[in-house]
Amino acid sequence: MGMETSRPKYDASRRTSPASFFRGFLREPAQVGSVIPSSRFLENRIVEAADLSSARRVVELGPGTGGTTRTFLSHLGPEARLLSIELSPFFHELLEEISDPRFINHLGSAEYLADILARHQMESPDVVISGIPFSKMPEAVGTRIARSIHESLCEGGRFVAYQFRRHVAQVTSPVMGEPVSCSLELWNIPPMRVYCWGKPGAACG
Repeated sequence: MGMETSRPKYDASRRTSPASFFRGFLREPAQVGSVIPSSRFLENRIVEAADLSSARRVVELGPGTGGTTRTFLSHLGPEARLLSIELSPFFHELLEEISDPRFINHLGSAEYLADILARHQMESPDVVISGIPFSKMPEAVGTRIARSIHESLCEGGRFVAYQFRRHVAQVTSPVMGEPVSCSLELWNIPPMRVYCWGKPGAACG
């Protein structure tokens, strides 16, 4: 019987602190879509939409305090890489607590995704996951982010966004076409829509 390859270990008990999340919301409310961290039900729905078990290169935009990040790492294989891009210095510092050789913590804007990938010598991702609130940014900025995601994804890649409002579809659909799926997770405060777009082409290797 073959032995199962174990995933790198990290401290899964270090879940998101609601107090830390709320402090981050008070510091920079324009960058946070909710005052409460994502529920495990929402996280599981995102994992399923992104098909993380088969992903090798993943980018997370707006990871916040890292609750979703830890969940994503628990579903990724030992050879995968997860790059988080966080605009808030407060949240970026909290993410430094995650100790995992597959994890890259970057402070910056998703508008410059291609440059950030090049800086970390990471090939085109097969999955980009976004929790950044598109409803709280100028439409022009949202469009630039959507374009940077579309251009950076490998062929056959997926863009998954979990959002309270529908603004992400208004800026992303003109760039990537209609989403392949959209579901509503009610077991979250507030309820969140989980969108998934696909980039045409053969799946990433």
